[in-house]
Amino acid sequence: MTGEHQKLALLLFCAFVALTLGITLWAGRRRHGSPEEFYAGGRLFTPMENGFAISGDYMSAASFLGISGLIALHGYDGVLYSVGFLVAWLVVLLLVAELVRNCGRFTLADVVVSRLRRPRVRFAAGISSVTVSVLYLVAQMVGAGSLVSLLAGDHTGTAARTAAVAGVGALMVTYVVLGGMRATTWIQIVKAVLLLAGALTLTVLVLLRFHGDPGALLDAAAGRSGHGQDFLAPGLAYGGGLADRLDFLSLGVALVLGTAGLPHILARFYTVPTATSARRSVVWSIGLIGGFYLMTIVLGFAAAALVGGDAVRADDPSGNTAVPLLALDLGGGAASAGGTILFAVVAAVAFATILAVVAGITLASSASVAHDLYATVRRSRARRRAGRAATGKGPAAAGEAAGGPGEVAVARVAAAVIGALAIGLGLLARDLNVAFLVGLAFAVAASANLPVLLYTLFWRRFTARGALWSLYGGLGPAVLLVVFSPVVSGGPDALFPGVDFHVFPLQNPGLVSVPLGFLAGWLGTVTSAEPADPVRHAKTEVRALTGAGAA
Repeated sequence: MTGEHQKLALLLFCAFVALTLGITLWAGRRRHGSPEEFYAGGRLFTPMENGFAISGDYMSAASFLGISGLIALHGYDGVLYSVGFLVAWLVVLLLVAELVRNCGRFTLADVVVSRLRRPRVRFAAGISSVTVSVLYLVAQMVGAGSLVSLLAGDHTGTAARTAAVAGVGALMVTYVVLGGMRATTWIQIVKAVLLLAGALTLTVLVLLRFHGDPGALLDAAAGRSGHGQDFLAPGLAYGGGLADRLDFLSLGVALVLGTAGLPHILARFYTVPTATSARRSVVWSIGLIGGFYLMTIVLGFAAAALVGGDAVRADDPSGNTAVPLLALDLGGGAASAGGTILFAVVAAVAFATILAVVAGITLASSASVAHDLYATVRRSRARRRAGRAATGKGPAAAGEAAGGPGEVAVARVAAAVIGALAIGLGLLARDLNVAFLVGLAFAVAASANLPVLLYTLFWRRFTARGALWSLYGGLGPAVLLVVFSPVVSGGPDALFPGVDFHVFPLQNPGLVSVPLGFLAGWLGTVTSAEPADPVRHAKTEVRALTGAGAA
């Protein structure tokens, strides 16, 4: 890219960073230090505000950069991501949103332990939530590195990528530590408006270029894709054999079911005052997200038609820079003022997208660490001390129960640790497509979080053992199958291309790990020596359906 592209994009990006830091400082001044304020923003947001914030949380770098890039490279098969992400919201609306708001307080674990009051269940749910969040964070980090590499002209992926990933990590920790949920929500709202405006502008320019004729757009995309009419038919990416077809099905299962188990999406339902507001938030977000994903389909085919599949692949083999390259072409080319301005705007909006999303994910994961993992360990130690005190073998537990760092302080420390972990993993996975990485996070969420959530809300016989088996029986296989899949080793595009220890043929584990999560929960329940508590289930059911006793 030219110096003008770099300067203008950097200027616009700095303006967004300054705006978001201002929002963070404003929210930080209003912070009272309570968990409700830090985790849920005081539950003061309206359905419309929360709907925009949910959209901002969901429309990530995978959507804007990764999905469009996959469509530009693989045509019809790439559209699966757009369709899967959108259809997933029906599961959220019909099965999750209102019930989660009624039963929970801050995290997924709150919903489960509202019925199954076992510390080990809360701890397991916290482990699963943190794992999903870190996988999602890695995808955003990879998107940041790809974008800045394009902007800086550093296609070797060394200095610019490292600086971008480290900078995003530092900013996301700052947002969470200083502003909590209130700042994160307003950043999401601003980002959603910018992203929708940017995508709409590009879509209008594409339609004007092709005189409003979608057929002409698709013909041009097929012609310049390098694959001819096969570009518009199923099978280009997932049609090579049985394993490819199973991978296609596995990806669809993960995308459709995974959204309802994403911790940072579930956390958004706690920022509104009532369950009705949570449902209305989802209705708002469905409209916004639906329009956005329709536009990503147009932008993906437009990138193939105007930039060309070979040019997209040459700039970034995973296709993450297809949309910025499309903006450059729509504006008049690299040497034009219009191209410079449009490229800079799109690059700045994409980077703003990444910053906003990582803030929400970091907050959700740090909440799980503090509210679920740390709190469980602390209470367990307090109970042991109380037991020793009761037998005269130790001091009273009151001092320990009251002492030590508070949850909010621990959450802030956890945000910094998670940020550092995401930076390291983001640099390691820098050559993978961000939409593909998000698909892995969705698979883990659908395998572990969704089964335990649905069993808790709807199955009368569900027990604590079933919850533990469901969480670990979905999480463990999902992670192990990814480790032993072609994603990690055995191919030129793997994380470790020089070695080959893959034994699982599919790139996405959802087809196997999701049924295992549900099966493990069922087996754990039917083999449990402790029967389910019908009274507690009845209380949970009444609370979920009516909101009686909800926080």
